[in-house]
Amino acid sequence: MMGDRSGPPDRRHMDDRHVSHGVGRSVARAARSVLLAAEPLAKVKAARAAARAWRRGELVHAFDVAMPERPARPQRPELVPANRMPKRGRGGSERGRIALLHALAHIELGAIDLAFDMAGRFGAGLPQAFVNDWFGVGADEAMHFALLDRRLRSLGSCYGALPAHDGLWEAADSTAHDPLARLAIVPMILEARGLDVTPATVERLERAGDIRSGRILQRIYTDEIRHVAAGTKWFAMLAESGGFEPRSHFVRLTKTYFRGALKPPFNDSARAQAGLSHDFYEAVAVQEDV
Repeated sequence: MMGDRSGPPDRRHMDDRHVSHGVGRSVARAARSVLLAAEPLAKVKAARAAARAWRRGELVHAFDVAMPERPARPQRPELVPANRMPKRGRGGSERGRIALLHALAHIELGAIDLAFDMAGRFGAGLPQAFVNDWFGVGADEAMHFALLDRRLRSLGSCYGALPAHDGLWEAADSTAHDPLARLAIVPMILEARGLDVTPATVERLERAGDIRSGRILQRIYTDEIRHVAAGTKWFAMLAESGGFEPRSHFVRLTKTYFRGALKPPFNDSARAQAGLSHDFYEAVAVQEDV
């Protein structure tokens, strides 16, 4: 910690002074506090507080409470099945851009929970670097949501103004028993999909004159490469330590737990930057007719 020569606090002598702003003494309690924050602003604050407390050495690397079955959610937006979501345009009109930004804000809010659930649910028995990565990812997702929500407000809307679906947490729920399945489906499939579609979305926004929104998405895109890289790294490490060949196990888990269809085109360059090689996802991709 810069400017503090005393070093991190001795975790053996921590007391309830560190139980504030929803952050408990342990990694698990800090993660749980994020998941149980219902209102978006409270969730963002809890995520930032948890990540900051961990960086400062104020949390014990302990897993003394369970993660909730579901994260708390605000009253709005209304959650509807994915097949009942209204079709949105390609971002050319202001109405279409608001719908796009709202959908992305919803994804980022859910991604906060996914990151902290990853650390709190699966971190026991793993190195502290696992918590470093996923608390860091969660703090990034909180920042992404805040940027998108602020942009929505500048356009006369806000998060919660439109319906959304709960597909992200459905993926988390189905993989709650297996860290390898969670890593395969969430960062390596769902987040990696964002790497495929975001560059074209940025271009469309910029063509429509919405440079500000384009810059926000470009920032998110850059961060998401690191997030996919974290998932890919930990998947390979845990697969090998468990005696699995990473690629074949990834294919097996994806075919078991991924309910969608993985279709090209793929952003091979960004995926490669994240360490996600083509031979992983080509085996589970839907082959288009030539």
